[in-house]
Amino acid sequence: MIADPQSFIAAHTRIASAPLTPELRFHLADETIAIWQQTEEALGEAGLPPPFWAFAWAGGQALARYLMDNPALVAGRHVLDFASGCGIAGIGAAKAGAARVDASEIDAFAVEAILANATLNSVTIQAQKADLVGIDKGWDVVLAGDVFYEGPGAERIAGWLQGLHQRGCMVLIGDPGRHFLPKEKLEPLARYDTPVSRDLEDRDVRLARVWRFTG
Repeated sequence: MIADPQSFIAAHTRIASAPLTPELRFHLADETIAIWQQTEEALGEAGLPPPFWAFAWAGGQALARYLMDNPALVAGRHVLDFASGCGIAGIGAAKAGAARVDASEIDAFAVEAILANATLNSVTIQAQKADLVGIDKGWDVVLAGDVFYEGPGAERIAGWLQGLHQRGCMVLIGDPGRHFLPKEKLEPLARYDTPVSRDLEDRDVRLARVWRFTG
């Protein structure tokens, strides 16, 4: 691991806002390949996963916007931002008045980015490197942005989130039309035309929706 990940993040990103959340700031990269190569070079490793932490993905943006526009959903509550990426949904929850926000990622760099971005926005996030699928720590609200990319992983995540919903947790999904989204178990709450990086999405705008588990 790099001796000072926070300094690496600051040196290889710029501070900017995401299109749907102009009131928030993040350490963001301009190009996927450049930050990916810089991370591999710094760690002396090849074949690392893409640096999802360096971008504000459309699903996370939609969740953050929705929560800041509807703060009663999380005010005073214990929130988990699952597969948090840069932390945008969790930071939105904190700004909306959540009593505590946990964030989880399986990438150690993402955890550092979440903490750096929380500091930028003057909020506190309890971030950890962990795969929390199958775990229940009593959260009142669970946020999941851009998690339904691939079949087996999506099925595993959906089963876990459905179980949390069934015991009384509010589960909110932010998704820009990923193939494995379990729509039959969800109800739509909001939609946002979200400017995105063509480098990431092969288009300039994605329709991102916020959904709630009901099944």
